[in-house]
Amino acid sequence: MSEFEILLSECLGSLERYVRYRISDRTDSEDVFQETTFAAFRQFDKLKNKDNFKAWLIGIARNKCADYYRSKRGDLYIDELPETELVQSRYGFTEYTPVSETIEELSEKDRQMLRLFYYEDIPQNEIAAKLNIPLGTVKSRISTAKKNFRKLYPYPPKGEGNMFKFPEKMPDYKIISSEESPFTVKWEELMGWFIVPKLGNRLCWAIYDQPDKKRGEQVEMLVECPAEVHGIQGVQISAKEYFPNEANRIDGAELAERMFVAQLTDTHCRFLAESHVSGGVRKNYTFLDGDAFLQNWGFGDDNCGNSTNIVQKGDILRNGSVITTANKPFLLDTVGRYTVEINKKTYDTVCVMDIETYISGVASEQFIDKNGRTVLWRRFNRDDWAAERYGKPWTELLPDSETIEIDGKTYVHWYDCVTDYIF
Repeated sequence: MSEFEILLSECLGSLERYVRYRISDRTDSEDVFQETTFAAFRQFDKLKNKDNFKAWLIGIARNKCADYYRSKRGDLYIDELPETELVQSRYGFTEYTPVSETIEELSEKDRQMLRLFYYEDIPQNEIAAKLNIPLGTVKSRISTAKKNFRKLYPYPPKGEGNMFKFPEKMPDYKIISSEESPFTVKWEELMGWFIVPKLGNRLCWAIYDQPDKKRGEQVEMLVECPAEVHGIQGVQISAKEYFPNEANRIDGAELAERMFVAQLTDTHCRFLAESHVSGGVRKNYTFLDGDAFLQNWGFGDDNCGNSTNIVQKGDILRNGSVITTANKPFLLDTVGRYTVEINKKTYDTVCVMDIETYISGVASEQFIDKNGRTVLWRRFNRDDWAAERYGKPWTELLPDSETIEIDGKTYVHWYDCVTDYIF
């Protein structure tokens, strides 16, 4: 194989995902994919630094996608584009709002013009009077806004390979109990992975060990394209885990790459499949694979997933550091309202506790704000959890860590997670 063929083979997956996300029509995306590879082959001799091959290749694809939309549309009639695209499934709908998401990436001046003209349907002369500017200026601004919209639509995920740089030490935080009742909230994050499974969403998060607060694993996630598993529709999510902890490593490597298929409906969020390469073999697990899938990724009766409507059910009761639970499976419940001060910001949150839903002897606290986003996630291990592996109880391994009591048993604070949502 030539040098070009070797480098291209290493990047084909990323190139295909990029083009498929930008161009939903499969036939057209395959044409653009081929045009990109041909153009890269013709221009390869001009690439001075071969270490930049992947970024260079994606740059060519970006230009080819732009060419595709220019030739396809000529002009873009925003008022004719669907504000919301729905992917129907037997359990609900997966929603994507490309117009709104694209408009949000424009300047304030562009957003103002497009909303007045297209959304509020105000004639140009009335916009001129409303803003006290000449009619010619209104026409010019609308034209400019349309051009800028056309360059971005449909809004793509942020640039690949820009892993968020989390601080080496966990920011100090305070958790203050509130006298107010817990609020109800729409929580659409994928359980345990913090990303909302809607097309184009991107999220980074990091683990911080306790009590030294040192950063460990960092994870980069991207919702790439629609996907289907056994006739159920969802979205495909890539996850890169940098320096994963022992339990998350694949073949002992310091980078674990996974692919998920997840589904968000109007009532639940759940995993449909997980895939990774181990020993040179692509291993795929779906919700039909029984314990091989359910013990790690399934939740709820018949893998219905976690409810997106968070309300206090009374299954878990908390008084300070003492917790008691109902005798039932899938213990996930709101236990109170708290103010969380972190990274010089203050959040009004509810604390949702998850007790042994995936792993026996493990509990977590998840502080979720009114936007349905995780502000802080904290893991606790039962004192005897994985005792054969670690050789000591956790009260001896981490004598300075915080403890809580759940149904009379001691649990020790092990690590925290935060996402780029709070930065």
